[in-house]
Amino acid sequence: MNSPYKTKIGLEIHIQPKTESKMFCRCKNEFNNENPNTSICEICTGQPGTLPAANKRAIEAIIKAGIALNCDITRKVHWDRKHYFYPDLPKGYQLTQNTTALCQKGFLEFDYLDEKGRTQNKKVLINRLHLEEDAGKDTHPEGADYSLVDLNRAGAPLIELVTEPVIENKEQAAAFCRNLQKIFRYLKVSDADMEKGQMRCEVNISLGQNGKDGTKVEIKNINSFKGVRKSIEYEIKRQSEILNEGGKVKQETRGWKAQKQITVSQRGKEDAHDYRYFPEPDIPIVNITDEWLEKIKSSISELPQQKKERFIKNFNINEDIANSIIGHPDLAEYFDKTISELKAWSASQPDKLTQKELEKLYKLASNYLTTEITKMVSQAGLQFKEIPITPENFAELMLIIRNREINSSAAQKILKIMFKTKADPSQIIDEHNLRIEKNESAIEKTVDEVLKQNEKAVKDLKQGKNKALQFLMGQVMKKSADKADPKTTIEMIKRKTD
Repeated sequence: MNSPYKTKIGLEIHIQPKTESKMFCRCKNEFNNENPNTSICEICTGQPGTLPAANKRAIEAIIKAGIALNCDITRKVHWDRKHYFYPDLPKGYQLTQNTTALCQKGFLEFDYLDEKGRTQNKKVLINRLHLEEDAGKDTHPEGADYSLVDLNRAGAPLIELVTEPVIENKEQAAAFCRNLQKIFRYLKVSDADMEKGQMRCEVNISLGQNGKDGTKVEIKNINSFKGVRKSIEYEIKRQSEILNEGGKVKQETRGWKAQKQITVSQRGKEDAHDYRYFPEPDIPIVNITDEWLEKIKSSISELPQQKKERFIKNFNINEDIANSIIGHPDLAEYFDKTISELKAWSASQPDKLTQKELEKLYKLASNYLTTEITKMVSQAGLQFKEIPITPENFAELMLIIRNREINSSAAQKILKIMFKTKADPSQIIDEHNLRIEKNESAIEKTVDEVLKQNEKAVKDLKQGKNKALQFLMGQVMKKSADKADPKTTIEMIKRKTD
């Protein structure tokens, strides 16, 4: 049954750019510094008489993001003071951009799976991206009658992205966040790790009816894509129940409690006038020149959607595999380097591989990357940039598999040894005697022994029971220590039981 209410969702996303120093001072931008109040100075702690200076690298980072998100770039930029009191904001105001956001009127278009698993396309309009400084961090020790303030994060640069309220459901919202994360990672602007607080999401949601907009509710404290989905799901249910009972939804800020999977009221929602914005008098206007803008544009390399389309078109891999690879910039780079090695090998051969043969090789490499390599990286607690197997050695292993010099179980064993020792695959094969036995006489001797020892399975196979073939095949592989050529073995079993 369709809901009588029209859901409108807008997102506010904060992303911490990777810069050496903070936004308006030279303190190190150490977001995860575990030693409280060690990366601070007179400026970021709000001491009287200090003068801030804008971080050029942070400005370039947000312009990069704005270009990638199809935004108009503001050429004359100034900062504003946003006043509010909080213990981790010692100045009593935050430096932000109220009237001249650096990036405006953009969009992000992407594919997503709807609730029925169908692929849909969505274009989300972006209102603005602006730069501001982060606040510090309060901690409240359990059972204590005091709070602690850590100002290491105070003054760190922060990019805030605000969408238009054009998102209609939880699937679109989560997909937007995932695609945004990929873009920031490809730009090398931010790692955008939600678990580490480098990407923080707030949801604005309202339920309208009969052509009228509903009351907007803001949800904070969301630190996962699952949280984005679940908080929207819960809030739609909560607001629907209020409206169904004839009540009115209150305009407020609510917090997401992940453990209980609920939102809870935090405070009434402020309006812009509550912050008493006024222009920052101590920082001069920043002029974004044509030359500077072109330099930033030229530094932007291939973005995730472009890379995905190239992988599918040029390497003929399926969309799911392509999505898995482009989800991690370092994995995508590794795949590209592997492809280059395979192409170079083919070009060096007297009989070059055809395009179809190359595509089969690319698919083989992509499958091993998204299964075995990904699993080993995860189990080892590494990042993809730390894969201990060189693309050259990985490509060599793919060629060995393609040439049927080893079987699949040997390939997995070799990969594990390569991952641990960084050794060359050919060396591992020789040291562990893993090369496939292609001598038909030797294979035939093993097949004859297995058929003689398993008369019931032979009888079942002759009666058309295909499971018997797999059983006999398994027995031959076991007896040959996984060295018998699978293709030859199957053909021989079929011929001898026909």
